[in-house]
Amino acid sequence: MPHRSLEAIFANNQRWAEAIKSEQPDFFKTLAEQQSPDFLWIGCADSRVPANEIMGLLPGEVFVHRNVANVVVHTDFNCLSVIQYAVDVLKVRHIIVTGHYGCGGVRAALENRSMGLIDNWLRHIKDVYIHHQRLFDHLDTEEACDLLCELNVCDQVAHVCHTTIVQDAWKRGQHLTVHGLVYSLEDGILHDLAVNVSGMAEISTIYRMYSDQDMLDRLPSHRRRQLRDSPDTLR
Repeated sequence: MPHRSLEAIFANNQRWAEAIKSEQPDFFKTLAEQQSPDFLWIGCADSRVPANEIMGLLPGEVFVHRNVANVVVHTDFNCLSVIQYAVDVLKVRHIIVTGHYGCGGVRAALENRSMGLIDNWLRHIKDVYIHHQRLFDHLDTEEACDLLCELNVCDQVAHVCHTTIVQDAWKRGQHLTVHGLVYSLEDGILHDLAVNVSGMAEISTIYRMYSDQDMLDRLPSHRRRQLRDSPDTLR
């Protein structure tokens, strides 16, 4: 691929903007006035996986967060802030975690070669591998990489559902579904991993977050009375 200068990028941008305006004269005016996407895309930072183009959507139709290997970490306030804004402010109806076959981050996680700071980030992918290690028996490198791409998406979908942000949305009756997809670089097709979660009842009990009142209401009546009368009960 030839080197592209910044001047070429500005020229491309000018042509793109003019093409959009010729088709939809009010497009940018409308876009500037509001943002109301139905989708939050959590994907890989790989330059070959552009969210809008893959889904055939225009700017303003998808809110996007990308990082190496599409990982959702509970201490990553960047990712959590994106999810919170998308869910609480933009009121998206779908969160789509999308991995892709041939992911360099996933492949690197399968190797022991040091790459620097990113090794710490890739530990999260290695954790996915360890958790499902028996599934990798007898697989060759390419098969293992593809499987880890898929399992990583499934685990990250679970991580999204375990956030208090998503669970609070479900508690207040907000319509929100978390999906897991994987994208093929070879043919440009998205594949549904059949991981779709739409409510608290669909996640493991240990990850469900309840208020103190919710916790009391779930106890037998005699325990509720005992705890309500106790000065140590959380208020």
